[in-house]
Amino acid sequence: MITETNAVSFRQNLGEMLNQVQYRHDSVVINKDGKPVAALIDARLFERIRRLQGRFDALCQRIEAGFADVPETKGLAEIDAAIALERRQAHPAGKR
Repeated sequence: MITETNAVSFRQNLGEMLNQVQYRHDSVVINKDGKPVAALIDARLFERIRRLQGRFDALCQRIEAGFADVPETKGLAEIDAAIALERRQAHPAGKR
């Protein structure tokens, strides 16, 4: 479960919020002026996110290296064409 709270309430209830995260594996989103600014999450989830971020960064570097010689406009045009094709295949004309 995800709980939302403001920064003042978070400070006042820090111990309770830590227990929610530690024992119930909930997450807490902390808002400031009505906007989310931080989150308190289970340490295991945080570690998993860090590992995924590392894998994502490595994948991005491989993609960048593979397309280093492709002009940006051509690459963006290919991406737009692939998206358009996928949308046509997902929603063929007359079947919407």
